[in-house]
This record gives sequence, C-alpha cells and structure tokens, in this order.
Amino acid sequence: MATLAMPGGLTNPPSSTVYVKNLEERIKVDQLKEALTEIFSEYGNVIDLVAKTNLKAKGQAFVVFDDPEAAGRAIKEVQGFELFDKPMVLDYAKTRSDATVLNDGNVEEFEAHKRRRLAEKERKQASEAAEVQKKLKRAGAANGAEPATRPAKASRGAGLKSSNPAGGPVVPEEYLPPNKILFLQNVPDDYDVDSLTSIFGRFEGFREVRLVPGRKGIAFVEYEAEAGAISAKESTAGMTLGEEGKVIKVVYQRK
Repeated sequence: MATLAMPGGLTNPPSSTVYVKNLEERIKVDQLKEALTEIFSEYGNVIDLVAKTNLKAKGQAFVVFDDPEAAGRAIKEVQGFELFDKPMVLDYAKTRSDATVLNDGNVEEFEAHKRRRLAEKERKQASEAAEVQKKLKRAGAANGAEPATRPAKASRGAGLKSSNPAGGPVVPEEYLPPNKILFLQNVPDDYDVDSLTSIFGRFEGFREVRLVPGRKGIAFVEYEAEAGAISAKESTAGMTLGEEGKVIKVVYQRK
C-alpha cells in the first residue's frame, strides 16, 4: 500500500516541533542553539530547542513552538536557508516533544509520556544489543570457534554501529560519555529488580531498576544525576554475579 506524501515534500504530519537536519557538525552546540533560536523566533514563540553533542545526533536539532501554525510557517520560510554555509533541511518531528506535552497537558500526562518514550528507547537499545550478540555468535561459528570472551575486543569490532548510510562507526559502548542511566548486560537470569536494587540502590541519587520484558540478561538503572551513575559504574563494572559467576557489563546508556 502506497504511503501518502505530505505537502511540500514533507514526510511527517503537522505538529508543533520542527526537525532540522544537515546542520554544520563542527559548530559548538551553544553557538548553534543561539543561531537557531534567533532564526526561528521570527516565526513564533519557541518554548524549547534541543541540539545534542553525541555522534548519533550531531547535525540535527528540534525546535519546539507553542503551536503547529508557527512550526508550519517556519518550515515554509526557512527550508533550504543556509546556516554556517549548509542548507537546512526541515520537516515536522515524528513524535510530540516533552515540551509540547508539558505545555498542552498536565504533569501526570507529561510523566506518562516520558515513561513511554524511555521504554521505547530502552526496547530499541535492547534489540540492538541482542542483534550484536547474534552477529558475534555467527562470526564465532563461521570461524569454528566460540566468540571472543574479551569484552573490549568484542565490542570494538562487531559492536560498532553505523550512524549514517555510509556505515561510519559510532563510539563503542565502553567509551560512551556519562549518562544518568546505566545499561547492564550479562545479568544472571535469576536476578530480578530487587536483587539489582540491593546492589545499585546504595549509590547516591538512585531512582529505579528497569528490566525489559522478553529480554533476558539486560537491565537499566537510573539515577537522579550523572554523578550517581558514574560512582555506580566505577564500583560495579566487572562484578561477578550468580552461582555461575557471570561478569556483568556496565556501560552508560546511549543518549
């Protein structure tokens, strides 16, 4: 069944959030946000602007207006406008932003929206981790041997993921920048939320442990701030758990 095309070559339905790509990646985030705010404020009230520094999100930004009409005007007028010598490519964002939900609804709706977004992000990361493990096993079987057991080598080769069509690598898991959420791998099957909470709950700002339904061996641990996650990661990385003495892998969640 053919997908209906949106007017003006856009791919997503109208919303209050404008997705901007093809931005100059070498510009500092603060400078980029200042320039984008100055440009888009001409078309309406900008209530939020998100631009990140991680490799996967570089060259992109989200500009949140307080109404869809303002977003539509901005897309129409700014499409192709050159910023730092690169033409911006604009579309509506695929999903509602946190700022939009908070602006349109109440605190309860906002918290429910954040939980759904976080759960979807964690399911995606869990799926990616499972796919990496499958590739490692296939590679080991093809070589007539078990996959390498040294975590650094395993994640540095087959664990690289592409962030662009050309297949360029992104930062391996062990080199990810700090995040208030930790991603645990190789967790024993008999370890539940309470078992992991007894280990990770002793660090400052602990919030919760989350397991992913249908996925064994992985979990997410969230703290109030990065400081707590940093302390927990440094203290638990390489820790052995369970009767089999499994060595758990603790990394920061990708942003």
